[in-house]
Amino acid sequence: MPETRQASLPPATLWVATSHGGGWIPHGFHLHTHSHAHGQLVYAAAGALATTTERGTWVAPANRVTWTPPGFGHSHRFYGRTDARLVAVPADLCDALVAHPSVFAVSPLLREALLALTDRPETRPGAYERLRAVVIDELAETPEQSLHLPEPRDDRLRAVTDLLHADPGRAATLAELGRAAGASERTLSRLFHSELGMSFHRWRTILRIHHALVHLADGRSVTETATECGWSNPSSFIDAFTEVVGQTPGRYQADSR
Repeated sequence: MPETRQASLPPATLWVATSHGGGWIPHGFHLHTHSHAHGQLVYAAAGALATTTERGTWVAPANRVTWTPPGFGHSHRFYGRTDARLVAVPADLCDALVAHPSVFAVSPLLREALLALTDRPETRPGAYERLRAVVIDELAETPEQSLHLPEPRDDRLRAVTDLLHADPGRAATLAELGRAAGASERTLSRLFHSELGMSFHRWRTILRIHHALVHLADGRSVTETATECGWSNPSSFIDAFTEVVGQTPGRYQADSR
């Protein structure tokens, strides 16, 4: 697997150990928590994946690539039939990139470099290292575009986020959720900002976008996805999705295929 493109999913142990390559991964496949001595880039050329660490969950559709530095425990879940590409970054090269898990936008050059690294065997000595250096240079110059959903430590806040995880389309206000969790709206609003670094509205929007990405990758329509994820109409969903993801739901769905 490390040197050539694969037609189907490798065993989980090979996925964890491999240095680079790729495979078609079925919808819903979950690779449980593990870590690496090296850094790891995972790119869904089609489909989407979620990477979860103790700091929360990052989602990457086909216009983003996930980055996990050495030593971070993480798991992956794949949505839609995913064309997953994997590139390992040796520990001594990781200082060029951020020291925390993240997601980066994929430029046309970065996409082609990632595909080349994972599609074909190395035919000239050093070619792989040179191409990997291009990837690192591109990432070092690319701003983070994380679809990151942080998770709380405070029990009151966790009670609220658990309710929303169970039903992302729930239309309850923060005050209503607070009554169910035994905390005031003011306290919860403060906790969202202090613990999660964003407002309640922003956190719930990103949660809903995560679920929307999954629904769209699974072939559901934009209108159906908007309704199931809590938007009152498709237009407001399209606006929110485009602002967070960087492309319309229809474009994302077409790319994921």
